[in-house]
Amino acid sequence: MPKIIRILSKDHVPLRYFADSRSFSIDYKNNCFQKDGKPFQYISGSIHYSRIPREYWKDRLLKMYMTGLNAIQVYVPWNFHETVQGVFNFAGDRDLEYFLNLANQTGLLVILRPGPYICAEWEMGGLPAWLLQKPNIILRSADTEYLKPASEWLAELLTKMRPWLYQNGGNIISVQVENEYGSYFACDYNYMRHLHTLFRLFLGEDVILFTTDGNTDKEMICGTLEGLYATIDFDTNITAAFIRQRRFEPKGPLVNSEFYTGWLDHWGEKHASVDTVKVSKMLGEMLSMGASVNMYMFEGGTNFGYWNGKSAISVYLFRSVVTSYDYNAPLSEAGDPTDKLLAIRDVIKNFRDIPVGPMPPATPKFAYGFVTLQKVCKTLFISGLSLCYVNCVQYYGFMLYRTTLPRNVPEPTPLISPLNGIHDRAYVSVNGVYQGLMERDTALVMNVTGQQGDQLDILVENMGRINFGSYINDKKGLLGNLILGNDVLTDWSIYPLDIDTAVANGWLQAAHSGSAMEAGDGPMIYSGTLKSTGLAWDTFVKLNGWTKGQVWVNEVNLGRYWPQRGPQQTLYVPGPFLSATQPNNITVLELERAPSHRRILFMDRPQLNNTGQKT
Repeated sequence: MPKIIRILSKDHVPLRYFADSRSFSIDYKNNCFQKDGKPFQYISGSIHYSRIPREYWKDRLLKMYMTGLNAIQVYVPWNFHETVQGVFNFAGDRDLEYFLNLANQTGLLVILRPGPYICAEWEMGGLPAWLLQKPNIILRSADTEYLKPASEWLAELLTKMRPWLYQNGGNIISVQVENEYGSYFACDYNYMRHLHTLFRLFLGEDVILFTTDGNTDKEMICGTLEGLYATIDFDTNITAAFIRQRRFEPKGPLVNSEFYTGWLDHWGEKHASVDTVKVSKMLGEMLSMGASVNMYMFEGGTNFGYWNGKSAISVYLFRSVVTSYDYNAPLSEAGDPTDKLLAIRDVIKNFRDIPVGPMPPATPKFAYGFVTLQKVCKTLFISGLSLCYVNCVQYYGFMLYRTTLPRNVPEPTPLISPLNGIHDRAYVSVNGVYQGLMERDTALVMNVTGQQGDQLDILVENMGRINFGSYINDKKGLLGNLILGNDVLTDWSIYPLDIDTAVANGWLQAAHSGSAMEAGDGPMIYSGTLKSTGLAWDTFVKLNGWTKGQVWVNEVNLGRYWPQRGPQQTLYVPGPFLSATQPNNITVLELERAPSHRRILFMDRPQLNNTGQKT
């Protein structure tokens, strides 16, 4: 008799009973996948649990299932789970096994993409920023300074994933090794061989391991490896793309691992969109060929906090990804079904039975109206500010650099970043009076005035690390001394500004003296209260007239706003972040200039497509 095994989740929910006959494999003779000995074609969509509140995971997965998908594709961001080296966090919104269990209960198989590098327009492509403490590290290579922590991470993660493999009773049918490695300069086959060995060690010999690369010969050559099934990404010219895949995999299933349903947005650019008719037509053609297809994205979600990545347009031009990862996907940022989803479902009906029943509705939205904010404190006066002497670390957000003016500068005098060493934006004050800003690559000189001995403060904002290409070793802060006229400024005191902790601990309110703050531009923190209404529904906050900064709701960092640059004009506030019965605390860090009205507006719909004036 076959051996029967019972697998329980960490919440002690039975996953399923299974027999030794469960299998998922590649049928090279018939050029297809086989599931339990029968031909299988997956129709999948990408979803990122790290961009969606845990409370909404089930809702999003059910909508994907009711569209007709039989699988989902999931990235695992290393830096999301190991923010501090050696400390692994899989709790709450990071509970990957709970997410897999929900998918399993919903009836969705999983294509797992554990990296260790994932791109995903995520901060540093999912690699932890603490890797950059090693100044000469070569990321994504066989460099031991990288390979050791990467191997330790994979040992932790893959050990947790093994029980979730399909043949072990779970729902993971295949696992990607690295990600689009052919687009990286290193082309280090020893690195890929090491990863291959690790994945086999921790996952066993039966699971399908695969690679994904872009639709060029160079990418396929450097990204593929014997023993790893080669798949391809593309959204144009189906025939040419699959011919290229066939050159690397003469037999086996045709697979498009990233068929783009939309695209990402950068600050200062137009909101991206991909035509629904094009998506539907190409999807139908690929499925007609028997290809397995994953749609990237099916729901994008949100870059809460500081998790957005940055694109390297060139060596001297970088664009940060906006807070919304709506992606013009079939499910909106807030998880709402779109016309694109309905069109995709109509295509899928031609290839498999669609689950019976109605599509779950959009989550309810509410326009809570205006909230007026009050000044609390200047950013530089946060309680708990601590001087850092050696190896200053503030991986995300803000760092403060402080020195004094070496001489009198009564006339406007150039303050220069000679080596483009401001990563990424610097807000400059003299004796607490805001003077202006400097920006990586675009604004390396500004004028200041002051007296000898005056305090010069440089508040440096990290706008997200590069997530793709050869420049992912993207260090942040003030990377070199500044020059004031002919004087090199030295003797810097450095302060990591952990504003998230300050918000969570109420330090900002404690810093408020009770008297009205003086007017002025520059970094300033404001707070207010969204009164309870008996509802905790999704909403969208608009900061009309505000310039640039961050918003917290009940200690949750919603992400960056920058309406003057656009295109995103609202930030998504999921209902679970709100209280229906208690006042909701609102904190805003405005970095440049607040409007005189100091109001923010909670709306019942997003605005993602208004390109503002560049500042």
